[in-house]
Formats: sequence, C-alpha cells, structure tokens
Amino acid sequence: MSEDFIKSLFERNSRCFSGFPDKGAVESFIDELYTVLFLPNDIDHKCEAQLREQFVSLKDKFSTLLRDVIQEEERIKNISEHYFEALPGIYHMLLKDAEALLQSDPAAKSLEEVMAAYPGFYATAVYRLSHLIHRYNIPVLARLFSEYAHSKTGIDIHPGATIGHSFSIDHGTGVVIGETSLIGNHVKIYQGVTLGALSVVKELATTKRHPTIEDNVVIYSGATILGGNTVIGKDSIIGGNVWLTNSVPHNSVVYHKSEISVKDLLPPDDSILNFVI
Repeated sequence: MSEDFIKSLFERNSRCFSGFPDKGAVESFIDELYTVLFLPNDIDHKCEAQLREQFVSLKDKFSTLLRDVIQEEERIKNISEHYFEALPGIYHMLLKDAEALLQSDPAAKSLEEVMAAYPGFYATAVYRLSHLIHRYNIPVLARLFSEYAHSKTGIDIHPGATIGHSFSIDHGTGVVIGETSLIGNHVKIYQGVTLGALSVVKELATTKRHPTIEDNVVIYSGATILGGNTVIGKDSIIGGNVWLTNSVPHNSVVYHKSEISVKDLLPPDDSILNFVI
C-alpha cells in the first residue's frame, strides 16, 4: 500500500472525525441506560443509593459524549442537566407505549416481557431518548442513538420524527419512519410499514416531506404512505400492502383488493403448448 494513500487517509480521518462522537461509547451508554430503566433483573441494586449513584455515572458518561460535539462547557452542563431532568417524563411515556403493546398483542403476557423482549418497544424507547437530543440540535449524536436501535431491531425511526403517546410497533422488522413524520396518540404500526417522502431532492430537506398520521390509526404490514401533505385521518385503518400518496378522511378503511384466479391443471386448448424441445 502506498505511503501517499496512508498519508491522505490519515489527514482525511483527522479532519472528518474530529468532533465526532465515539460510537462504542454511544452504544454502551444506550445499553446501560435502557438496562437501568427497563431491565432491573440485569443489575444488582441493593439500595436506592446504588441506583442514584448509577444515574450520576450515566450523567457523567452523557456529558463526555456531548464534549465530543460541543465545545462550550456551560452548554454541556445545561443540556446534561435538562436531559436527566426530562428522563422521568420520557420513562412514563414509554410505560404507556409498553402498555399499548401489551393490550394490543394477544401474545404479550406482561409489561416485563414487552420491555425485555419486544424489538418494537426497544426501538421506540431509543427513539424517545434520541428525539430529545435532536431537539437540542445535536443531530449527529441523536442519529447514532437511532442507528444503533436500527441495527439491533431492523426498525428505522428518525430522531426528528414526532410521535405521540401510547405508540406501538408490532413485530417491527422493516419499519421506516421519516424525519418529518407526525404521528398522533394510540397509533399502531405493523412490520414493513414505510412513512416516507415522495421526493428525495436535497433542496427539500428543510420542508415537511413525510406524512401525518392522526390519533387511533392502525397501519398493517407492508403499507407505504408517502408525502408531506398526506394526512391519514383519525380512527382509520390502512390495510396491508397499500400504497398511499394522498390523504384519507377520518374513519376510513383503505385496503388493497386482491383477486384470485384458479387455473385448470390441463389447458382446454392444446394449441397453446407451442414450445419446442
């Protein structure tokens, strides 16, 4: 390998990745925070003081992540304080998400099972933890949070999306929720659903490109809903494999109509067998 390549690669890496968060540290922080909040059996807290100490440690680790992208110590302190003050609210919202999954999925037996084993809940939890960071205008760190959940679950939720309470994703693999999506309360989404943009032109990056889903909507597997002006009215049901680029009113049922044609084993006319061996 040439020395020129080594030199140019080193220079580029030094230039591009200065001020970039450490991915390993990001993933370790998410794992530890999720475990403390939702997997108490995986940690050994003999008293409240130990739990309090772990949150102090997590806060220090979060501040270290912020230092990778922010140079102002006062801003780092303010964001870290606000983030951990906001955690109780995020936690209680996530309990509503877990409860929504428990109530809507006959296979779920307990909240503990949902929190320990359901990828849809895990992806929603990391989304809510990253959305707050996105609101602080730290997009790189927020995106590393969400992409870690994406890699573990196959569910891609942009941290910029806005999602109401009691949100549930069942099964989840292949779900994509774009940056400017607006999702109301009590919405349920199945695997393979895409809430995407009609156009991916870079010049439209600052506009609303993704759909709005109002309250109490169910979207079944494989449905694709596109466009920033597309609104799915409340209390609607979107069936599997539907492709939508236009709005639908409240209380709508949209479904893909399939037709089944049964062929005879023997064709009625031998003349159609016109191939030659």
